[in-house]
Amino acid sequence: MSQAKAGFKAGVQDYRLTYYTPDYTPKDTDLLACFRMTPQPGVPAEECAAAVAAESSTGTWTTVWTDGLTDLDRYKGRCYSVEPVQGEDNQYFIFVAYPLDLFEEGSITNVLTSLVGNVFGFKALRALRLEDIRFPVALIKTYQGPPHGITVERDLLNKYGRPLLGCTIKPKLGLSAKNYGRAVYECLRGGLDFTKDDENINSQPFMRWRDRFLFVQEAISKAQAETNEIKGHYLNVTAGTCEEMMKRAEFAKEIGTPIIMHDFFTGGFTANTTLARWCRDNGLLLHIHRAMHAVVDRQKNHGIHFRVLAKCLRLSGGDHLHSGTVVGKLEGDRAVTLGFVDLMREDYVEEDRSRGVFFTQDYASLPGVMPVASGGIHVWHMPALVEIFGDDSCLQFGGGTLGHPWGNAPGATANRVALEACVQARNEGRSLAREGNEVLREAGRWSPELAAALDLWKEIKFEFDTVDTL
Repeated sequence: MSQAKAGFKAGVQDYRLTYYTPDYTPKDTDLLACFRMTPQPGVPAEECAAAVAAESSTGTWTTVWTDGLTDLDRYKGRCYSVEPVQGEDNQYFIFVAYPLDLFEEGSITNVLTSLVGNVFGFKALRALRLEDIRFPVALIKTYQGPPHGITVERDLLNKYGRPLLGCTIKPKLGLSAKNYGRAVYECLRGGLDFTKDDENINSQPFMRWRDRFLFVQEAISKAQAETNEIKGHYLNVTAGTCEEMMKRAEFAKEIGTPIIMHDFFTGGFTANTTLARWCRDNGLLLHIHRAMHAVVDRQKNHGIHFRVLAKCLRLSGGDHLHSGTVVGKLEGDRAVTLGFVDLMREDYVEEDRSRGVFFTQDYASLPGVMPVASGGIHVWHMPALVEIFGDDSCLQFGGGTLGHPWGNAPGATANRVALEACVQARNEGRSLAREGNEVLREAGRWSPELAAALDLWKEIKFEFDTVDTL
């Protein structure tokens, strides 16, 4: 009986022998990932961390003959640091470096398939969360990114020096196409820049997509003619197939609408990247909704942090992305939110653990994504929103527009007046944090629409503990 070749040793060996390399210095071309790891009781942290690096790159549970047919030192992921999480029992931040060649150029789908694939079901793990990714410049340059970006969008809209104002049409389901278009017209005429399809408006029996597109575009044209401002509505082209999605996008272009919308997480990164590239080629802005994100990003010990999804979306492509509000009805810690808002907008972001930014990220001139604050906000929130998000943002008031006691157009006017008053006060050097409520009351004295909104929502607050904290 012949002997096995001496170079191959069959059997199972500890992952850390190959994939835990604390002396490794990451290269500029490495993709770096930070995970929050909770091992099963009795599993050493270094062994579990090495297993994450192995199972998300080249490794498997046993040695295999074909390891000898490649250069594992060139292709394997390396866990180079394991840090206990302060204040948590048996939780660790682990840092893994992945060689550039592990990833297909221009494919977020491929990156996530590796980093958050089967490894998240690994039995030695009690829980695992992908906290952050450092994309190397060499990989970033293979992505188109946003179709246009913040600067080009402002030029296309001819709107500068303030946040943009939007509104999600409510009720989100059940309106006929004509009544839907009527609501769009009233909101745009009242002073908003944009109105929006909600995430689950696609093409249902009560309102087929083509009818909605036509009535909405009629409303946009009428509002533009009356206000002499460029207006838009995020027409949701998300569909059951990519072919149908692109058909709807083509029709939106044909009727002259300036912006369309996609549910990037439910639609998928492949579909989103396809649509983003088409939008750049065809001159349409792309608004991105994050429906389904909280299923994977809200629990702090397992899943994917939203800052990772925001980075991935910026590479995949989108001109707007919902980012939470901090002050509204949806989850969002202020420091963490400001951290990932910078990762959406800025060209270069320094590591800052106090804001949850684990790596310095250089986007190498990739266009920025405009954060969209939407969810349970009204006029009393305006000073805080302007202070938190600044000018390069879109503030969307759904119920805070359509719930106005006098109707949709007065609701839109109330929001526009509140925004203009806050921006003027800020530009004059007043502190919106200290004087914001007084700024609104002063503006309400000469705007009956704003005064009515201030009176209606003066007691409405959403004060709950944040689940996902640093």
